[in-house]
Amino acid sequence: MNENLTKIRQHLHSIPELAGKESLTAEYLRTFLQGCNPDNLITELGGTGIAAVYNGPITGSRILLRCDMDAVPVSEKTNLPYTSTMDGVSHKCGHDGHMAIMAGIAKWLSENRPSSGSVVLLFQPAEETGEGAIRVLKDPRFQKIIPDSVFALHNLPGFPIRSIILRTGIFASASQGMIIKLSGSSSHAAEPHLGRSPAIAIARMIQTFNDFPASDDSVNRSVKVTITHVRIGEPAFGTSPGKGLLMVTLRADNMKTMKILSRWSEDNAREIANFYNLDAEISWAEEFPVTNNSVRAVESIRTAAEYLGLETVQPDNPFPWSEDFGHFTMSYPGALFGIGAGIHTPSLHSPEYDFPDELITTGVNIFKRIIHYSMK
Repeated sequence: MNENLTKIRQHLHSIPELAGKESLTAEYLRTFLQGCNPDNLITELGGTGIAAVYNGPITGSRILLRCDMDAVPVSEKTNLPYTSTMDGVSHKCGHDGHMAIMAGIAKWLSENRPSSGSVVLLFQPAEETGEGAIRVLKDPRFQKIIPDSVFALHNLPGFPIRSIILRTGIFASASQGMIIKLSGSSSHAAEPHLGRSPAIAIARMIQTFNDFPASDDSVNRSVKVTITHVRIGEPAFGTSPGKGLLMVTLRADNMKTMKILSRWSEDNAREIANFYNLDAEISWAEEFPVTNNSVRAVESIRTAAEYLGLETVQPDNPFPWSEDFGHFTMSYPGALFGIGAGIHTPSLHSPEYDFPDELITTGVNIFKRIIHYSMK
């Protein structure tokens, strides 16, 4: 089966699609899943998502296993025979591998129905923007498959190949994007004093945000404030600009700190804008809550890893990146865990990254054991 799953993974790798636009991916998966004889196949869930449901002969708990479908806006720099066919888009987060693993579980369940209860395999769109999980959860059809527990994995370069990375409590941090639009008035570049340019205000905001961790003792050192985009005026030498845009990503390893961080950031942005007599419009995007792992779910994963003879790694601190699976763990007990992609593997979102196919079998096997333990 692994050879077929590798072909599936590599085909998915060749047709990457951005968040919310996974139509080719969804159609390919729908055709495959129909051949795996689910008891119920829900399509267009939360947009382009798919849920395949497998029922046991008697009532019992319902477990949901989730994988993500979307790719990232990164141009691929590899010589792979199955390289991306989409300009500027590629599977550099390994979601192609996650889908192949779930396809393997679907094939297995088609021949091995759960002994009781049911298993839901969720192929979720738009993870990268933080929108997919919310859309799935708000879809009225999801109410018919509400789970008792939820599980997901993510491949993690920098850890031993095939190792399982576990953490009870907060596994991945919260994050959100802050968009600051500044409006003043333009003027001739020879007479900048006659206008209201946002240039100095944006420079001051950048410096202020970069200094944040050292400026407020009420939060811990886990916060990160990252400037991701700046735009001031237009590319012209004759005009002093009247508009500006600053995009910032805020991260924290708990929701209390995130609230302090976001409030502090907005207050300071408005204060600086007012000082320079600028209008400020502030909005928020791509909001990810922390991913909080339950004790019981983590123990199921640990037991599965031990049964399979896999090395386990337990980080001391939450990961600084975010995952919209946190929306699921806010509502249902469960866990996100990592599967090591190799110590020297290129990092996620790197143009050189490619999901290691040898992880597919490991992912399938550990999900099989999680299903087994969760149904007890």
